[in-house]
Amino acid sequence: MSSNLDYLNPDLLPLEDKVQAYLKAEKELQQARITRTMHEHPTPTPEFDQRPATGSYDQQTDEEQQRISAVEDDLATLRREILTMLPVRDEWVKVNLGYGPSRVGAFRNENFGTTPEEEEYLLRVVQ
Repeated sequence: MSSNLDYLNPDLLPLEDKVQAYLKAEKELQQARITRTMHEHPTPTPEFDQRPATGSYDQQTDEEQQRISAVEDDLATLRREILTMLPVRDEWVKVNLGYGPSRVGAFRNENFGTTPEEEEYLLRVVQ
């Protein structure tokens, strides 16, 4: 019989750290996408505002896209690392994310692939 205090197991500390980094990266990605959207659809400016020269390079948009790509790559790496650290599939694992017991798990994506090599697992985190 498992205890409700299993999530305090020190063996789960590396997994907890990865999950917290994953959640932080998800928030960063969301913020970067919001920033990009705000830049793509700026608030209306006065009619006589100076416009950039034709053919000018929009450095801010390029930097935002590079930031989004970098965070997406980080998220993919963290996701793979978490999936390898999880002791089971298709079950929840209790972890301590600082709010009491939280859960993390990898669950089979029923809409993806039919053979074992095509199986994809979705990472789920419940805080």
